Amino acid sequence: MTVLSVCNHKGGTGKTTTAIHISAALGLSGRSILVIDLDPQGFLTRAMGFGEPAPSQSVAGFFEAEHDPQQITPKSTQGFDLIPSSSILTRRMRDLNKPTDVLWVREVLQTIDLEYDVVLFDTAAALTVYSLNALVASEHVVIPVLPEYQSIVGGEQTYQTVQLVEDKLNPLLQSPHFVFTQVDARKRMHQTYREYIREKYGRLVLENEIRTSSSLAKSQNGRTTVFDRDPNARGAVDYANVTDELVGRMQAGAEVDEPVPEDLRTSAQAASKNASDLREILSSQAN
Repeated sequence: MTVLSVCNHKGGTGKTTTAIHISAALGLSGRSILVIDLDPQGFLTRAMGFGEPAPSQSVAGFFEAEHDPQQITPKSTQGFDLIPSSSILTRRMRDLNKPTDVLWVREVLQTIDLEYDVVLFDTAAALTVYSLNALVASEHVVIPVLPEYQSIVGGEQTYQTVQLVEDKLNPLLQSPHFVFTQVDARKRMHQTYREYIREKYGRLVLENEIRTSSSLAKSQNGRTTVFDRDPNARGAVDYANVTDELVGRMQAGAEVDEPVPEDLRTSAQAASKNASDLREILSSQAN
């Protein structure tokens, strides 16, 4: 099972659209996909046509010691299953302040029986304990970046967070992949920022890009994706190409990665040991 997070600490980058359409493209390729909406605002959940779920049937159940996550029934949608978000996550966030609270999701994935090829997390456009839970549980990260200033800053902050999490909390986490979204070839600024990111991060930037597309804006209405509305549309072609390239890169990475020693996987001990680093990660967003 491959575990993937879609993250950018800034909003307006096409993050949720990317999470939806990578998941849908993977589903169309014959893979079984579980999407977990770890954004307390639940944009992906609502975009796929679902209202506020009962907390026990949402991802909030992952953070309750007395609740059995195996009892959560994923909702079926276009091409993938979904464990929806819940607004209760916002209220619960203040209680999740211990170093080991970044481990809830990873421990759930290790203990319950999930018969999926890919688990994909959508995360909030902010650095939160839920975003850290996703990164600690993941092997791969996609950072969607709109080639404009605020999004570039958010993408670089996210890259730094991924490096810290890999170094201190999750040695299984691989280097992230940047993907450009909402690219407008007519804008000189877009070209400038794309050149900057490609020059700085090199092979970590996907060759394929997501161009501006009205079909993508129209698709997220009533549990549909661009593949449902028009599989030949620009948005469908772009996300299919991005997903194919991403899968190839993840498979290539899996072939060359060396196994991680078992002692590096000790969850509670590692998190407690690096408590100061966790506080550094969380405080970096506020500064």
